[in-house]
Amino acid sequence: MNFNQLQSQEERLDRMGKLSSDFSTRATEIDEAGSFPFENINDLVKSGYTSLTIPTKWGGKGITLLDLIQLQEKIAEGDGATSLSIGWHMGIIKNLGEKAVWEESVYRKLCAAVQKGSLINSAATEPRTGSPTRGGKPQTTATKKGNQWVINGHKIFTTMSPVLDYFIVSAGIQGSDEVGNFLISRSNAGVSINETWDSISMRGTGSHDLVLNNVVLDSDDFVEKLPSKKKANGWLLHIPACYLGIAQAAQKEAICFAKSYSPNSISGTIINLHNVQQKIGEMEYELVKSRHFLYAIARKWDAVNEEEKEKMISELGAVKMAVTNSAIQIVDLAMRVTGARSLSRKSPLQRYYRDVRAGLHNPPMDDATIQLLSRTAIEREQN
Repeated sequence: MNFNQLQSQEERLDRMGKLSSDFSTRATEIDEAGSFPFENINDLVKSGYTSLTIPTKWGGKGITLLDLIQLQEKIAEGDGATSLSIGWHMGIIKNLGEKAVWEESVYRKLCAAVQKGSLINSAATEPRTGSPTRGGKPQTTATKKGNQWVINGHKIFTTMSPVLDYFIVSAGIQGSDEVGNFLISRSNAGVSINETWDSISMRGTGSHDLVLNNVVLDSDDFVEKLPSKKKANGWLLHIPACYLGIAQAAQKEAICFAKSYSPNSISGTIINLHNVQQKIGEMEYELVKSRHFLYAIARKWDAVNEEEKEKMISELGAVKMAVTNSAIQIVDLAMRVTGARSLSRKSPLQRYYRDVRAGLHNPPMDDATIQLLSRTAIEREQN
């Protein structure tokens, strides 16, 4: 059944659980080949999932942030790369609908395209600037020529690039200190993908390079000027949700192994051993703690107004940092339960181990979060 026909989150989670199970059966082959999960993404598009975050007034379901992260978590239990990839699209559509910073006509056209199956992601990171969260100005340039813009540049880490229909590209405005976002269609002349993705982590995300060579855009494609100060972005919680889903899959794998493994030195299986139960309990503690923290912040975001949302920036960073690091710890504990077999290429645990490490390099990074929390605490005591 199509996601748009389902009335409750419980029904959506049940439907996603079935899709996620299919994703799990394909994950090993995709990871080993370093290929892209075309079938998984196509299943999500066909199911109607990719239009769920479109606002109701433009024909979507306008699902809450809490609903989104729970569904993203469920996808990641099957395949982390698929979850992280589609999460960018889902979150961007939701964020644009919430903040309404684009011209309504442009966003409405994008929503119509998404309802027909189009996919979008941003392209902001560059070889020389690194993560845009560090404040570097893009080397990609936007030059005004009459009523049009000409874009030239090179972006890296363009996740889901094999199937993207639209790119939101940040570029420095020539002749000024301003930076803007431009909406670029894959069909534009001068747009190409350089297949460079060779990471050992999240191998299936297709995060290749986007190359822009004299791409000519209409004036409407200049969709927004970027503010100098970073804004709170609740939609980025799809990132920790992904790693939490991977961690849940790791615990399941460890328990399954422990229930079946019976060395001749003991009676029964190792699931009955105190040290094994201790590690499973520690995993459960981290999962419960992370899930409560993540869901609580998502609920708060859904409940408060725009002014209050902007005050949540340190909390959003804190939950991403806490959940991601807990996920790494959970996978480590799962591997300790399974022992050396977890390092076998046949074990999904070695893939989980590699994939959760990617969370450390998704925004915001831990050091930036700690600095932000420090400033928040100091400013609170000065008032």
